Amino acid sequence: MKVPPLSRGGWLLMGLLWLVAMVVGFALLARHALTPGTAHESPARWPSSVSPPRAEGRPTLVMLAHPRCPCTRASLGELSVLMEHARGQLDARVLFLQPEGTSGDWTQGPLWRAAAAIPGVTVLKDAGGEQARRFGAVTSGHSLLYDAAGRLRFSGGITGARGHRGDNPGRDAVEALLR
Repeated sequence: MKVPPLSRGGWLLMGLLWLVAMVVGFALLARHALTPGTAHESPARWPSSVSPPRAEGRPTLVMLAHPRCPCTRASLGELSVLMEHARGQLDARVLFLQPEGTSGDWTQGPLWRAAAAIPGVTVLKDAGGEQARRFGAVTSGHSLLYDAAGRLRFSGGITGARGHRGDNPGRDAVEALLR
């Protein structure tokens, strides 16, 4: 049985359906990339129960990170730029999640090493996500800036979109607060 060839109208209809599918697909991808991660209320003052303590007399930024999230690389890239622009006026802590029942090897991979290579950054394990909960963070890359007196000045992401580096309002806001 021979299948009849598509008419010109059939080809146009198939092309239109393909175009609509592409537009919808890209719209869904953009929506995901531009939607901020979930956030809970962050403490207005540096919690006394967290480890590590904040830097005394200096602003301290804490970033909560997942060692296996592909978006963490972009967050660390923006942190590197931020630390370079801060010129030694900011201390940063990157707390990498270590889920219960995993070894240190699970946490201390390439992203850990990338964070540790940034001048002014201290890298620590967050066993079971306990510290992240105390800071109200549930999304990898969530960053909090506390001023020299321990008051919260910024809470959010420092990338423009999930997994994307480049100029963005979050990093700009932190830099403006440091000036």
